[in-house]
Formats: sequence, C-alpha cells, structure tokens
Amino acid sequence: MSFLAPLWILAAAVVAGAFAAALVLVERRRREVLAASGLVVRRGGGRTVAITLAIAGIALLLVAAARPQAVVTIPRAAGTVVVAVDTSASMTAEDVDPTRLAAAQAAAVSFIEAQPTTVDIGVVSFAEGALATQTPSEDHLAAEEAVESLSATGATSLGQAILAALSAITGETVTLDGATESGESGTETTATAAATGTAASTSETDDPGYWGDATIVLISDGEDTAGPDALAAAELASSLGVHIETIGVGTAAGTTLEVDGYTVTTALNQELLTQVAETTGGTYHELADAAEVDDVAAGLDLRVTAQTEETEVTALVAGAALVLLLVGGSLMIIRTGRPL
Repeated sequence: MSFLAPLWILAAAVVAGAFAAALVLVERRRREVLAASGLVVRRGGGRTVAITLAIAGIALLLVAAARPQAVVTIPRAAGTVVVAVDTSASMTAEDVDPTRLAAAQAAAVSFIEAQPTTVDIGVVSFAEGALATQTPSEDHLAAEEAVESLSATGATSLGQAILAALSAITGETVTLDGATESGESGTETTATAAATGTAASTSETDDPGYWGDATIVLISDGEDTAGPDALAAAELASSLGVHIETIGVGTAAGTTLEVDGYTVTTALNQELLTQVAETTGGTYHELADAAEVDDVAAGLDLRVTAQTEETEVTALVAGAALVLLLVGGSLMIIRTGRPL
C-alpha cells in the first residue's frame, strides 16, 4: 500500500499514541481515586474497549486523509485484437448480399464498434500477401476506416494473414520456418513443417513471447490458394497463446465470377476455417447473409484478463474508521449511558 499524502500517517501515529497514553493515565488516576475513597475498583473493560475503538477510528480517519492506494486486480475484457479481412478476388462473389467483401467489412466494423476501449484493435488485409493496414491501438475509429477502405484482388493465403496478424500483435516480424511475409522461402519449407506437424517460429528477437490476451478475427471465404500452410500458421499462433476466431463469408453452393477474363467457381471452405479456429482453441462462425452480421460479431469470444492497477481506497478506509467510531460510541453508551 502507498499513500499520496504520507505525512498524515505520522499524524495518525502521534494522535493514536497520545490518546492511548492519555487513556492509560486516566484509567490509572481513576483507580487511584477510587482506592483512596475506599470504593471497590471494578474492571472497566467495556469502557476501555469502547475508548480503544474510538481511538482506532480517529487514527483510521487520519490514515484516510493520507489518501491510501492499494494494488487491486480488476477483471476486464482487455487485450489485443487483429481483424484480418480477406481481400482476394473471390470476395467479389455475390452469393452473399451484396458481396462477400461488403459483408465481411460490415461484420468487421460491427465487431470493432462493439469492443470496449480497453481492447487495442488492428486491421490486416490479405490476398496472396498480407498487410497490416492499421497497427493495434485504442483508436477504434481508425480501425473502422481501414476496414471500409479495403478492395478485392488477387489470390488467397490464409497462412500469410495469420503471420501478418501475429507480427502486428507481437511487434516483431513473425515467420514460419523461414518463409517471410512476402512468401519467400528459406532453407526449410512450410510443406516440410506441415508434414512433420511442427510449427517453428522466428522473429527479429527469435522470442515473440506469449500473448494469451490476443485474438485474431479472421474473416474469409476460406479459399486458400497460396502458401504458407494455414494450419501450420495456426499451430504457431496457438504456441504463442493467440487464439483465432474465424468467420466464413459465402455459401457452400458457391457461385461463379469473372477474374482476368476467366470464369472461375468459388465456394465457402467451411472445413478449413473450422480447422484453423479449433487448432488455436477458437470457434468458427458462418456468415451466410449480411443481416446476420450483428449476431455473429456479438457472439465472438474475447478472453477476459485480470489486470492489476493501483487504486485509491480512501473511501474504504474512511468507512472503516466511521464503523469503529460508531461501535465504540455505542459500547460507551451501553456501558455508561453517555458517549464518552
């Protein structure tokens, strides 16, 4: 415990000591007078207790004047969230009204608006590559604007999305077995890592730390057409304590669309998105229609953390002092018929 005005503690000690000394002297004098008068000296235990409580109450009032502070643990929905939005060409499909991308943007904005200010929010857009368009911060309006400015083009890499989100969370360049965020490969390929079931990580410090209060909200149709391996990236996220909530945008029946003069078929890959989420302890949510955006956003599970902070407890100490004074005064009235 600390105090904003510690000199009052000295005053409390002096006053309490003076009152205690006075109580001892008065009680001794009372006994001497009664003994000299030939009267029976009865124990004044009740009176002494009452006065002691009153002295303690006065001392606590002076302690309250010192404005005490205590470290308390407060549960709150806090931490870091990175919203990763799929901006590949398949997100222009219209099997969700009005388009997959528009529905994804609406879901992301709705989610951001629902979060408390204690949650830092960042935004990652991803297609074949991934880019943090807004680093995690308490500026939720900037995150919403970053989402609303997204446009669709290119192929899809869920793995790149996860790595970019992890980099935004940790503040370090997180890679998977030597694969950089631009998709270049090192001495060990992601295919090898996936085959062996390992998910090695590297960063600028080679120790990204543990981020148990961080969440990635991955909004995509689940079509994964470029490396690195999405499940290996999810395993890496899990090892860092980060869990992933996935939102599937599109329909299982799918649709066709024109991309660079070619007609391609695209459909929701619910299975992969479910595997990515469950690998990290997260949950898959399906967004079949833009009207369901609010329900899905509200249903996402953010981890509640316990945060310690120093809080002034003057009111609590003052309250305890008043209780002691009240009890002491009541005992005195019961014992002697008068408050003091």
